[in-house]
Amino acid sequence: MANFNEYHLNPEEFYFLKSIQDEWQVIRDEFTKFRQHSSSAELKFAYDVLGPKSKTIKTKGDSKYSAFGILFQGLFIEEYIQLHQIQYPDYPTEAASAQARAFRNKYFPNLANAIEKVNFSHDAILRNVYFGTFHPGLDIKLHVNYNPHMNRGYLGLIVPEGDVAMKICHEKLYWHEGKFLILDHSYPHCPHNYTNYDRTVLVVDFFKPDKPRDEVISFEQEQVAQRMQDNPYSLGVFGKSDKASVDDFIKYGLAHQLEWDKAL
Repeated sequence: MANFNEYHLNPEEFYFLKSIQDEWQVIRDEFTKFRQHSSSAELKFAYDVLGPKSKTIKTKGDSKYSAFGILFQGLFIEEYIQLHQIQYPDYPTEAASAQARAFRNKYFPNLANAIEKVNFSHDAILRNVYFGTFHPGLDIKLHVNYNPHMNRGYLGLIVPEGDVAMKICHEKLYWHEGKFLILDHSYPHCPHNYTNYDRTVLVVDFFKPDKPRDEVISFEQEQVAQRMQDNPYSLGVFGKSDKASVDDFIKYGLAHQLEWDKAL
């Protein structure tokens, strides 16, 4: 039985995620079909245009994290590109938006449908939905994700056996296929993949249900405006505030110290 706390949250509290979790095999199959049958140009487009990119989160080695998705800040990717008029080196804005819509319709109709159903019934509670892949050997340095208005859910799609885990405070948490792992990412954390295989999850960021909706929308708008100014290819997901501060390192160390004291 999992022990839940202030940063490791019980998925059953967020009942609106159940319909997505129930579709996990369909969602996984859409992802694997895309990986197996897409052209090299489509792969490049997915990771160049549809992937949230961070300038601040660092790895300890050369192994990388790759991501792409279809929903950002409550908008499907083609709408998000248009709203922010994102300029890409290889794709004019209008063409990028049109191609993103065609891409979504071609490869991820079931995922898009699942998102629409939840957001229609729950006042657009889902904000970001994207696939995140840890490649073998990945070791991400300690960081935070300063999104105090949201929680982050990971739906396990392809999870190899072995040491692929999230270290957060004093805990080491694992992903499981077909299950959500829900975290408050404002706590310092550092995930890794020490296996020889890719790990892929569906990342689902959602508003904290207990926060007033007008308050979280206002915060999101301000935060996204700043992040898009700093790095438009972040798609509003990552920003400079994600870099761990001295206080975060102290918080992380104290959490471990308390566990060590308890064990002794």
